[in-house]
Amino acid sequence: MARKKGRLTQEVNAGSMADIAFLLLIFFLVTTTIASDKGILNILPPKQDPNQPPPEVLLNERNIFNILVNANDQLLVEGEYLDNTEKLSEDLKDFILNFGAPDEEAVALYNSLPASLRNKAKRDPASSDHPMSGGAVVSIKTNRGTSYERYLEVLDQVKRAYFEIYAERVGLTADQYRALTGRTPAERELQDRGKEGIPMAISIAEPDKIGGN
Repeated sequence: MARKKGRLTQEVNAGSMADIAFLLLIFFLVTTTIASDKGILNILPPKQDPNQPPPEVLLNERNIFNILVNANDQLLVEGEYLDNTEKLSEDLKDFILNFGAPDEEAVALYNSLPASLRNKAKRDPASSDHPMSGGAVVSIKTNRGTSYERYLEVLDQVKRAYFEIYAERVGLTADQYRALTGRTPAERELQDRGKEGIPMAISIAEPDKIGGN
């Protein structure tokens, strides 16, 4: 009795599969964009010499705008509790542009401001002297338990107040001013003119250790 011939099995040539997989891997590595965290763009002071005591900076209390954030993310702004940061930037602009006790140089700065900003100057002698160096400082102090999100929210509101002032000086919106890259002479001129005489004076104090997790 004749045997039936078995059905021939077709084999897949897998010899080149490794090469194809390797080429695909290279393709995805080359074409994929990997997002990187940029962090917070802050200019930190140089490291203090341990052999020398830190310089003592004397500022009048009225020239410091105190913002405290506790471990429960609650705000204490100039001794007043706030539930949110909605009014923070407006209060800061009033403080920065107060001109309560301007010297001759600060008077010249005041006169150079557009009318819209001069009208915001309350000239309160109990508030900041002027927005120039040492005349109006914003102090932010947090707690070890303060959330990172709350800290960034407060810091963004502080910077927003400055950017809105800078933008108004040069006839831009705050978003337009913040979008300036400074890559061209025209953009650098707008940036410098906006913040001339009004430095972004933000002091970030060492967090308290109590209340941390």
